[in-house]
Amino acid sequence: MNQSKIIGNYRWTICALVFSATTINYLDRQVISLLKPYLESAGLFGDDPAHYESTYANIVIAFQIGFASGMLLIGRLIDKFGTKIGYAASLLGWSLAAIGHAFAKGPLGFGVARVALGVPEAGNYPAAIKTIAEWFPKKERALAAGVAISGTNIGAILAPLIVPFIAVTMGWQWAFIITGAIGLIWLIFWRVMYDSPETMLAKGKILQTEYDHIVSDKEETTAADGSAFKKFSWFTLLSYKQTWAFFFGKFLTDPVWWFIIFWLPAFLKEQYGLKGTQLSFPIALVYTMTTIGSIFGGWLPKYFIDRGMDANKARKRAMLIYAFFPLSILSAQYLGSFNMWFAVLIIGIAGSAHQAWSANIFTTVSDMFPKRAIASVTGIGGMAGAVGGIIIAKSAGLLFDHYKALGDIRIGYGIVFMICASAYLLAWLIMHLLVPKFKKIDLE
Repeated sequence: MNQSKIIGNYRWTICALVFSATTINYLDRQVISLLKPYLESAGLFGDDPAHYESTYANIVIAFQIGFASGMLLIGRLIDKFGTKIGYAASLLGWSLAAIGHAFAKGPLGFGVARVALGVPEAGNYPAAIKTIAEWFPKKERALAAGVAISGTNIGAILAPLIVPFIAVTMGWQWAFIITGAIGLIWLIFWRVMYDSPETMLAKGKILQTEYDHIVSDKEETTAADGSAFKKFSWFTLLSYKQTWAFFFGKFLTDPVWWFIIFWLPAFLKEQYGLKGTQLSFPIALVYTMTTIGSIFGGWLPKYFIDRGMDANKARKRAMLIYAFFPLSILSAQYLGSFNMWFAVLIIGIAGSAHQAWSANIFTTVSDMFPKRAIASVTGIGGMAGAVGGIIIAKSAGLLFDHYKALGDIRIGYGIVFMICASAYLLAWLIMHLLVPKFKKIDLE
């Protein structure tokens, strides 16, 4: 008899729910980058085309400010109220905010809508990583996280396939309304299908063997003397090198993904003249590649562990391997001058490496912290990544406006590509120096 059938597989149903939420998260987030040409043509970025890039950058930054603020607040609330309530509240909030974009009349309106979207969207990763930690034993978490995170790529694949079509046939407003409404459907499935492993066991929804597998390395839920664990603050978490390792790992590498999300359509338009539905296949190809990176990123450390390697060494080795691949983006413009598809494939490789890295850097939180602190620490790191994204967005907007005025925006993209290429090796080195081994701390 197949071993997976003996154990049971309901935990992978939970993973599928997280995957779906993450897909919706990135579908809603991606819409504005694909509508950028339509919004410019409609005069919604102001009257001066010379400042369109900076205006767009400011709108991107508005989202990231909301996202960074939400990370600090919502991660803490999810630890307090639990994943079932926290995840549902976050998704409801960002779905309504996504729909609200349809009523924006200019840069200020889009800025407000992006802040409103960013705050609740920040709940996705803290809730997702906490859910994975609750439903999977340590050796499966990186793979489960990789599958869940691959939803970002599916959302990014779906967006260029459906958003331009909706914009052309129904108007840009409906692109926001339809994509935003999808999240409301997910809430029904989450309400019916999700609960903690303990509750699902009591209801007879999962087998005892699967529950035993899930909690095979479960930490204690009370202190050694039987009392409840002490409460902890952000200041307590910030006193640990482990928190700062995750902080800098996200601060340095998240901006690369932010840049790909918000500027890939613009890059293809500026460098190769693509627009509208012409963007659909190249963007879909990039995110199809990054889906493979997400899943492989979680599989590789499990492969090392299954062959006897220490979990810490397996995670570190996998992350170091992934850190080298973004260096390929240094050749994107040169090779892209011969054929656009070389540039598309190279950006896809860099994006795949980021997603493989992300599957593991998120798992380091559950390696280093008890479950009751996972969402809070994930929120701190997510805030750091969003701040890094703000910096790269503002810098990119200024660079691109400057070099576009000089007649060669390619130089601006070249500078940003150099930053992206080096980010992962620097992040890995800092994390290794701060935390030579991902050992779980004792908050008591």
